[in-house]
Parts: sequence; C-alpha cells; structure tokens
Amino acid sequence: MKRRSFLKTSALLSTPLVLGGVPVAPIHENVFSGFLNQDTDRVLVLIQLNGGNDGLNCVIPRDQYSNLTVVRPQVIIPENDILDVTDTVGFHPSMSALQNMYSEGKMNIIQGVGYPNQNRSHFRSTDIWHTASDADTFLNTGWLGRYLDHFHEGFPANFPNEECPDPFALTIGSSVSETCQGTAGNFSLALVDPDNLSQLSSPINNDLSVGCYADKLDFLAKTIEQTNAYGEVIQEANDMGMNASTLYNENDGLANKLKLVAKLIKGGLRTKIYVVSLGGFDTHADQVVDGETTTGVHAALLQELSDAIYAFQDDLKAMDLEERVVGMTYSEFGRRIRSNFSNGTDHGTAAPLIVFGNCVMPGIIGDNPEISVDVDNQEGVPMQYDFRSVYGSILSDWFDVDEAIVNEILLGDFQKINLLQNCSSPVSTEDQSLQNIELNIYPNPASNRINIEFESKGEDIKISLFDALGQEIQVLTNRRFSSGLHSMIFESHELSAGVYFIRIQTKIGQKTKRIVKA
Repeated sequence: MKRRSFLKTSALLSTPLVLGGVPVAPIHENVFSGFLNQDTDRVLVLIQLNGGNDGLNCVIPRDQYSNLTVVRPQVIIPENDILDVTDTVGFHPSMSALQNMYSEGKMNIIQGVGYPNQNRSHFRSTDIWHTASDADTFLNTGWLGRYLDHFHEGFPANFPNEECPDPFALTIGSSVSETCQGTAGNFSLALVDPDNLSQLSSPINNDLSVGCYADKLDFLAKTIEQTNAYGEVIQEANDMGMNASTLYNENDGLANKLKLVAKLIKGGLRTKIYVVSLGGFDTHADQVVDGETTTGVHAALLQELSDAIYAFQDDLKAMDLEERVVGMTYSEFGRRIRSNFSNGTDHGTAAPLIVFGNCVMPGIIGDNPEISVDVDNQEGVPMQYDFRSVYGSILSDWFDVDEAIVNEILLGDFQKINLLQNCSSPVSTEDQSLQNIELNIYPNPASNRINIEFESKGEDIKISLFDALGQEIQVLTNRRFSSGLHSMIFESHELSAGVYFIRIQTKIGQKTKRIVKA
C-alpha cells in the first residue's frame, strides 16, 4: 500500500500504546488458530535487517571473485580473509559464529531472494516484503496478519481468554511489525522492557456516555483491558524465564533482543511469532574503512548479527528448546554489484536470505550470482527465488498450513522450497538443489534472436525476461510442457542493447541466466 495511506490506516490500528516499558498495539479483529494450535508449540523468529544488506559481501560467491575485484574494488574482501563455507561460497570474516553454525548443520542459505519488478525505495520495498504483495499492488494487511485473520474471525472480542491467554505475536522494540497487520488491526504487541511493566488506567470510571465518540472510547477502554491482561502473562513469563548461554554480548542490541525472546519462550509464553530488527544496512558511504575492507560499518553489523544468532541458538540448545524454534533474516533489498566511489554500495535487487535452527535443512539453495566485468552501474543481483516462496514454505512445513490456505494468504501459487526437515533425522550440509533444471541460452551476446533450450518433466513452466534493474519486462511462456527437451526462439530485435536475465521456473525449481543484447 502507499506509505501515506498505510500511516493513515494504521494510526488507530497499529500505533503503540506505552505501558511502562511496553508499547502495545491495539490488537483488533481476527487472530491465530493454526499458530495457536494446542498440538504444536513451534515458534518463528523474524530478524529484519533494515536498510538493505549487501549480500555480495555477506555470502560471497568465491567462484566469481576475480570479477568481483574488478567491479567492487572499494569494498571487496581480501580473498585470504574470506571464511570457508563451501568450495564456491564464503562468509564475511566477521561471521565466524555463523560459519560455525553452518558447519553444525543449523543453517540454510537461499541465494538471490527478491521479487519481480524490484522497487529500490526503502519504504515501498519494505511494505512489499511485509505485505507479500506484487510490486504494483498496494495492500493494507501483512502476510502474517492475513494468516491470523484466516483462523480467528471476531478477535479481539473475548480475548485473551482461558484457552488463549498469551499475545499472538511480539515485536521486541518500540513499534509493532507490519508483517502482523490484519484487516482490522495489528496482531503484534511491541515490547521494550518486561522488567518495567505497569498497569494502564482505564479512561472510563462509569458507564459510557452516549455520543459520536462513545464507540471510540469503548474501543480504547477494551484495548487497555487487553493490554493489561497481556502484560500480566508477559510479566509472569519474564519472571519464570531464564537464559543459559554465556555467549550473549550485553553491549549489542540484537543480542539483548534475542536473549529476551529466549527467556520468554523458556518462561512459558505461548507466543508463536517474534520480530526483532537490526538497522544500519543502508551503506551508501563508508561501508568499509578505506584500505581496510574487512572493517567498518558493515563488518560491525555482520558481526553483531552473527554473534547474536549463534548465542541465541546456543541458549535454545542449553535449555532444550532447539526443536521448537526456527529463525529467518530478511532485508528490503540487496545492494548493487558495482561499488561506488564513497566506499559503499547503492540500492540493488536480490540478496541471500538465511534460515536457521535445529530443524532447518542445512545447505545452500540456488546458484551463485554470475558477475561480469562489464556490469552496468545500475545492475543488481538477479532474483532467483521469490521471497513469498520462503514465506509459503515456512507456513506449509513449519506450521502445517494447507497449501490452498497458503496460496490464499500469499495471493497466488508459491514455489515450494525444501527448507525444513525432521529434527531427529539431520542430513549433511551439502548444497540442496531443489531441481536440476537444464537451461541453455545462445548466442550470448545475442543480436536479434535468442535460442532458449530447456528440459521439462511434464510440468508447468514459466520463462520470463528481466532487465538489469530487476524488472520483469516480458513473460516469454507460461504453460504446461510435455516431458522431454524443448526449445524456443525469442525475437529480441526490439530490445535495447544491454544486460538482461532469463529466468525459468517450475513448481519446485528455478534457474536464472545472464545474457547480453549486443
């Protein structure tokens, strides 16, 4: 939705009320049944990286290193300092904790996550990630809010209650997460300091007066009652909870947020969604220290992220909670392939996304981006996986939501990604290719005709043409193909000279290839 419209809409629905150290959003109609299913106690933790994380200096394509040195001379990490992950992938040297976590089989890296027709505005792209909308569609509900809406019509009437006494989602911070925005209100409470809770006073001391504002006053009074009730169960969980890990850095904000999440889970709070954030990733300038590219703002942020996640997982393990929690990072976009002359990087397109936990299918999904020395100044990392496929796979496999309901929540079919596994049957940390899709494109560079060859296993196949900015400029085909090898010719004489990407997608796999129009 348009940002101004969102702010107007959420002024009454999502603006936090401050309850001592607990700003709380007035939760309104509809909420969770599937998540609050008494047969499951699974928890999802979202870590938002505000500003647009530079994925190329985070998850480094080592097989593209020589070309990266040409196009990113200001920010490139020295090759000898890159941490080993696989033969072709490395981590930023500040991410040694996550390197350990990957080797322990508790992490999955999904390459090139984004969406078609990438918007490079912070505000709009964040809205797209939060609402799971198409780039040209404006929604006023979040993807988790729609999930909650689907299963609990009528909320907040009679909530909390004996069966559902706990808040459905918590944002650790001063404002609620738009991911949890429902049709009539936000389902997330904003929690700052559970050690500083106090009861809010009701604005009503007797019966409501009759008048045009009586309904609004009644809404406020009921919201305060709910806030106080939720505050009591949060306080109880905080008092009962504990932490067991000694790895948390008390000076890091993200570590303290995740430490609180672990404590509340241990304390018995039945909240199913936690949202935390780490800001500062908008690194247009001084992303690195001049001449010391392993240091600087980005290095510090990646170390804070890496150390905090590892301490959190260590805490869960020590308290026997590992099989209950899955975490996921996300950022509104990646950075451009070329660095700028301010020792930084500008707004780009897709970036790697990390899913972590003991029940995650370990490994790397997707291919390293192809880096060319003639990359355009505007070119970003092309999308391989739509972020809604990650959302859908988590809803489907972690919370056991029926595929038809997931498609309804995400407003369309999603490509299934093999992200999770049976916690008691771990597998080795090898690259987890969803499907070995054969895609051959020639000639490259091309002039007026592009030949596309691909193999089908008797399935629906979509082939699209993207430009260097991540815009889907044409769908070349989108239909069912019989089993076997297929070929098609794309007449490209109307295309301007430049860089393009051809992406093939099936129900469970995809591949993206770079092509140059001469």
